[in-house]
Amino acid sequence: MPTLIRAAHLAAALPMLWLLAIVPSHAADEFLAPEAAYRYSVDSDGREIVVHWNVERGYYLYRKRMGITTSAPHATLGEPIYPTGELHTDEYFGEQEIYRGRFDVKVPITLAPGQGAGPVQVPLALKLQGCADAGLCYPPTTWQTTVEVPVLGPTPGGGEVAGATRSIDTLLARSRGTPGGGANGDEFLDPDVAFRLVAASDGPDRVQLAWEIAPGYYLYRNRLGVKTTGSGATLGQLALPKGEIHSDEYFGEQEIYRDELVARIPVARAGGSALTLPIAVTYQGCADAGLCYPPITKTLQVDLPAGGTMSPDSGKFVSKQDWMAGFIRTGNLLLVIGFFFGAGLLLAFTPCVLPMVPILSGIIAGQGKDVTTRRAFFLSLSYVLGMAFTYTLAGIAAAAAGAQVQAAFQQPWIVTAFAMLFIVLALSMFGLFTIQMPAAIQTRLADASNRRRAGTFGGVAAMGALSALIVTTCVAPALVATLAVIGQSGNVARGGLALFAMSLGMGAPLLAVGASAGKLLPKAGAWMDTVKRAFGVLFLLVAAWMLGRVVPGRIALLLWAVTAFSAVWVCWRAIAQSRHKWIPRAAGAAAALYGLALLAGAALGGSDPLAPIPRLARPHAQLQFRTVKTVADLETEIAAARAAGRPLMLDFYADWCVSCKEMEKYTFGEPAVQAALARAVLLRADVTANDGDDQALLRHFGIFGPPTIAFYGADGLERRNFRVVGYMKAAEFAPLATRAMQ
Repeated sequence: MPTLIRAAHLAAALPMLWLLAIVPSHAADEFLAPEAAYRYSVDSDGREIVVHWNVERGYYLYRKRMGITTSAPHATLGEPIYPTGELHTDEYFGEQEIYRGRFDVKVPITLAPGQGAGPVQVPLALKLQGCADAGLCYPPTTWQTTVEVPVLGPTPGGGEVAGATRSIDTLLARSRGTPGGGANGDEFLDPDVAFRLVAASDGPDRVQLAWEIAPGYYLYRNRLGVKTTGSGATLGQLALPKGEIHSDEYFGEQEIYRDELVARIPVARAGGSALTLPIAVTYQGCADAGLCYPPITKTLQVDLPAGGTMSPDSGKFVSKQDWMAGFIRTGNLLLVIGFFFGAGLLLAFTPCVLPMVPILSGIIAGQGKDVTTRRAFFLSLSYVLGMAFTYTLAGIAAAAAGAQVQAAFQQPWIVTAFAMLFIVLALSMFGLFTIQMPAAIQTRLADASNRRRAGTFGGVAAMGALSALIVTTCVAPALVATLAVIGQSGNVARGGLALFAMSLGMGAPLLAVGASAGKLLPKAGAWMDTVKRAFGVLFLLVAAWMLGRVVPGRIALLLWAVTAFSAVWVCWRAIAQSRHKWIPRAAGAAAALYGLALLAGAALGGSDPLAPIPRLARPHAQLQFRTVKTVADLETEIAAARAAGRPLMLDFYADWCVSCKEMEKYTFGEPAVQAALARAVLLRADVTANDGDDQALLRHFGIFGPPTIAFYGADGLERRNFRVVGYMKAAEFAPLATRAMQ
């Protein structure tokens, strides 16, 4: 293996050596020596080493060819922290990140105990490789240097040093003394003066960031992001207060912050020992006078004190949505697209998406004798693209604005109106538009129905767009991951591509339906009438399923009973045209029995169409939740649980969320899950109404909708990396809950 590594290094250096060989003999007069082209100085404050680079104009350094090491046994270097460079298309290495001009590279350093009181000499090896724009590339080289590192002694209060635990007010007060001139003469402030940033720990598992924003300047909410380059800890969601709405010339309506901004970040880490955590903070702001600064990234060192109650292995756990978000940010783009297409394909077979199948099938069946394989496929493609584009654009808008778009489309009147549309479509399938309807209304309804189900491809695409917003009503880890990437980092391109790929995956089975419909559906004759009536039953089924979110359980069973008896009528009409009369008779008898069971269940107080008779349903004990409505309610409950030394679970629920009801029935009802939650305080945030309090609670957690479950330890701190998004089976949920609340 060492031989292979040396061979790889030699192969990488050959182009550079070849270039040096072809440089004319008078090149020494044209190009600078490496020591003159890449000048540097090194200093240290005892906590980190800073290499100050000064690259001459017309020269640059490769980011991937740089490195800093030491041979000193009494010093340990951390991971170098590099600034963001510029992208450069290189003839030999492809697209590379490079540095020009002045920039700093910081390296955390830890000295072994017993080094005395004076500064310690630490030898350093600086690895680098660079080129000149004029065509010369220098070979990789390593320069030897030394740096004096002060020995930091203990300070009062448990070793408080720069960046350690101290109040934000104190840090801001000290930062005001930092000198800074205008970045553009006397007109505009230097960005470090316009936006003074400090960081401090707010307990063992939380970091607090604070910006002091100069008058006449502001920061964009959706340009804020944090990450850590350290090991042993993961950052949670950046918790931000509500800003003010600002109409921006370039970005449109934006949420911004003025004067001062304080944000908090939960930290999940293994063990309870003290930890120095590097945090890279990205932000962007503007001046009212017209200047907008480029995005700024600063890396701050924050000392977290000993403490925390996470188990040694809990810091290693990463939730599905967080893993997927990291994969979107850093993974190979083709792999990201393929992975999220597969994730969408799996989502297509969940109860949140399956209702799209009868919708599209009914649209194709509505073609009547005109249906062909080609036309059915392109109708399906129109439907899927309408769904995918709407899902992607709505997701990008929702993530950028922090809004709950899908929740807004679950208002009772919207759901009811959409269900009524399906009832109209079902009646048209049954051929009943002429019953008790004036001719003018009948004509308009028939025309509108035909345009939606069989007329133009644009109408079918519109139905796909509406289905994406109203029918698919659940969040899932893949969806949350894409929205988090867009909302937190502003990476619209990668997040949007992942969201579009997931939408196409969700629509892939629908394309299969379209491709096969022309072969499976009869082309003409009495059978086509039976098929159309059968799809009318499916439309009524979708309408009953949708109205079940907004009406009482007993009424929902009656709606399902109407659907069942309409199926009986279709089967009775089909007997006369069927060769095998026993098939429609058996299907009709089964539908009649199911309809009678639904009527009996409604009379007995049932609410579950899959188990309409309450006494015959599988008994299971229900978890008893206490409801919280506002952030203040939640904080009160957390404080009470912490005082009692009990962990806590918060469940985000909505009546229109299918996966929420799956969790209620199939996960929370299992004995293993109830045993895992026996000691926990159980809270539920019902966000069905999606009112101001609901939206504030969702924004407080930075989540996009139910089902989402958050766990808190007995110390009152959320175990952010254990969040559950989407439906999870009991066998997986029970051990996760046990670990999360240790």
